[in-house]
Amino acid sequence: MILAAARSRFAADGYDRATIRAIAADARIDPSMVMRYFGSKQGLFAAAADLDLRLPDLAAAPRADIGRVLAGHLLDLWDDDENLRILLRTATTDEDVAERVRGVLAAQLVPAVAAVTGDPSTAAPRAGMAASQALGFALCRHVLRLPPVVALSRDDAVAWLAPTFQRYLTGPL
Repeated sequence: MILAAARSRFAADGYDRATIRAIAADARIDPSMVMRYFGSKQGLFAAAADLDLRLPDLAAAPRADIGRVLAGHLLDLWDDDENLRILLRTATTDEDVAERVRGVLAAQLVPAVAAVTGDPSTAAPRAGMAASQALGFALCRHVLRLPPVVALSRDDAVAWLAPTFQRYLTGPL
């Protein structure tokens, strides 16, 4: 009940404007209960944010299409999930949330990249470079709202991003 209220409030108001009082009111509980269970607004946000990247099986994709598959998936994920956009904004200013993002990337993206490359020793740097591209694009599109990036259609964005992902995941180091 608290987490559902928090997700709705964070999505509606954003992290900075959402308050413990408002979330508690939405959940019909006393604000002290939110603090008791989650310790802080950051703790509540970290618990409420859905951090499952739901990555496709990149190793099952034709090798030449891996960049396109990843780009399309991540673009759809960022465009459809307000919680991820809030998480991105918050991670730039809150170390606890940034650490959670790093943990998710390590737990979800690195193994997916290792499955593609078959070389665990290069998976972390390859995943890190792919994450830098994905997060940079998402920041420019959804937080900074740079007009040329916002104006890109899905297909155009995939066309721009796919070769970079392809190189990071399958190209030489």
